[in-house]
Amino acid sequence: MFAALANPHRFMAFSRWAAPALGALAVLLLAAGLTYAFAAPEDYQQGDTVRIMFVHVPSAWMAMFIYACLGGASFIHLIFRHSLADAAAKAAAPLGAAFTGLALVTGSLWGQPMWGTWWVWDARLTSVLVLFLLYVGYIALRSAMDDETKAGRAAAILALIGLVNLPIISGSVYWWNTLHQGSSVFRMEGGSGLAGAYQTPLYLMGLGYLATFGALWLARIRGEVWRRRAQSLALQAAGR
Repeated sequence: MFAALANPHRFMAFSRWAAPALGALAVLLLAAGLTYAFAAPEDYQQGDTVRIMFVHVPSAWMAMFIYACLGGASFIHLIFRHSLADAAAKAAAPLGAAFTGLALVTGSLWGQPMWGTWWVWDARLTSVLVLFLLYVGYIALRSAMDDETKAGRAAAILALIGLVNLPIISGSVYWWNTLHQGSSVFRMEGGSGLAGAYQTPLYLMGLGYLATFGALWLARIRGEVWRRRAQSLALQAAGR
């Protein structure tokens, strides 16, 4: 599958129908997720503020998942010098920054009524902020260099270094004493501590976010491929 999609022509043919299909699926999943989210009962402690979970938790999942995709694409680009992998990494970074920003904002909105403050330098919050800065740093580094080849390699190295932050985010609530609670959905000892009424909307929103990312990522990669083709044709025309 990867070998087939690594071919730019095959990828463009696949993404031509896959991007809109994923977009349509995302709309359906998000609509269903929001419907179940508003129908879910209030929490006995958090009241209506518990509904922030259905936006915050999936966005935090996606923030980490997208960075893993960014790191994987960067690794392939560095090892195999594959231009499509470089385009995939470049296309993923702004999407990852957006999901991470959403996780930080909604986490702050949720934390204020629960903790009595908008922000604390908690291990989980701080490591997610570092993740956001890694996304921003990746985007800035690519934009700061005129040589696109050198920019791609330098940014790929930064992305690979940043992968170290993912296990820190995941384990921070267990390694340090933090305000942020441990995982309620996927517990290390197995099972879920989340009430059944909250699981359905949370999973639907998570799948909806994943489909949204897939649709936007494919569309952005397609745009990057077309931009590079146009740039190459312009250079060839200028050299004649």
